[in-house]
Amino acid sequence: MASVQSSALPSSLSKPYITPQLSASLLLKRGKRCSASKRPPTSGPLGKRFFGPRLRGTEGLPRVSQADSHERSKRSLLVQSSLSAVPEKPLGLYDPKFDKDSCGVGFVAELSGECSRKTVTDALEMLVRMSHRGACGCESNTGDGAGILVALPHEFYQEVATENGFELPPPGEYAVGMFFLPTSESRRLESKHVFSKVSESLGHTVLGWRSVPTDNSDLGKSAIQTEPVIEQVFLTPSPRSKVDLERQMYILRRISMVAIRAALNLQHGGVRDFYICSLSSRTVVYKGQLKPVQLKDYYYADLGNERFRSYMALIHSRFSTNTFPTWDRAQPMRVLGHNGEINTLQGNVNWMKAREGLLKCQELGLSKNELKKLLPIVDASSSDSGAFDGVLELLVRAGRSLPEAIMMMIPEAWQNDKNMDPKRKDLYRYFSALLEPWDGPALISCNYLFRY
Repeated sequence: MASVQSSALPSSLSKPYITPQLSASLLLKRGKRCSASKRPPTSGPLGKRFFGPRLRGTEGLPRVSQADSHERSKRSLLVQSSLSAVPEKPLGLYDPKFDKDSCGVGFVAELSGECSRKTVTDALEMLVRMSHRGACGCESNTGDGAGILVALPHEFYQEVATENGFELPPPGEYAVGMFFLPTSESRRLESKHVFSKVSESLGHTVLGWRSVPTDNSDLGKSAIQTEPVIEQVFLTPSPRSKVDLERQMYILRRISMVAIRAALNLQHGGVRDFYICSLSSRTVVYKGQLKPVQLKDYYYADLGNERFRSYMALIHSRFSTNTFPTWDRAQPMRVLGHNGEINTLQGNVNWMKAREGLLKCQELGLSKNELKKLLPIVDASSSDSGAFDGVLELLVRAGRSLPEAIMMMIPEAWQNDKNMDPKRKDLYRYFSALLEPWDGPALISCNYLFRY
């Protein structure tokens, strides 16, 4: 078994101190999902001020556990209407365009390819030991973010699928999506309906939905205020598509996101309460606005199940140097875990947007008009890590190998290196004509699975 962990020094920039009046609270029915503490909520307004990246509000916010039911009791709480409390526009000293993060990343891999419980437990232990690379604000129990990416635990999912009334085909013949859904029941049902409708229109069969058991009894108020409902969807390949299942899932996720934004009236780059953490036939991401120890102590009950096994695991502990923590910005992303800052981000994003009209891709099997449905490539509300992940995923799904895509985006300092192989230098020179370098990352670790 091989394991690696890495961390980099945080940016010298400190988190901004902002104290505006919060104006985006929404009164929702947010009662117990399974069980709730007996401590009653107070009547004062929640989320009244920002202090750094954290919301400060009244004491006594009840903590609830998410189980198989999303019933809301008559108890009313003030909660945020999105996955974060980040201001949509520049406010005081804060400007979203400067959002960056610097974190801790590690991975564990069983070189034989055999799935084991030890791979998962070792990865979670590594994550906890890098807690110093993560961060929390004025609430000691609200983290900047923590997560783990693993290969699909087929035997575990096979059993939970049976418990939920449907059967799974063999590995490689189905995909799993991890969804952050709205807490509003009507918006949640609408988003699931739109996703299922888009899936069926592309030829996929939705086998079933599963509510992911969670326990937020140890989370702070800020994390609970923006905590989403978390569900998984299981679906089959489309017989109409000629591309492999991973590319089918990429196409489905991009097209469905456009449709769901329209249905839920979500502005691109604005506040949102819907997010797809992963949609893949090979990997699944468990993450959130958590501390490493909260993830290890099984905010997600799945991770504590002895049947939950994998042969690889990529973990991430987030330290948001000058950005706000959110549930969707937690890592790993869909492909990578990133430690550092992309210093050339604005130029990279602008150039990607400028090239969107020229995109062509035979590997995805889409016409030029169909390809437009996947745009924009970079989500305006994502962090620098999320932007990098979006472009890297496009290059890989478009047919480039992962090493080639990484060399395109993060080239070595090749121009004045007299010792570099001339052929390697020519390759970098060719890449430089296709894509500008994304400069600044300290470490990027990616999943690159060859088997199911």
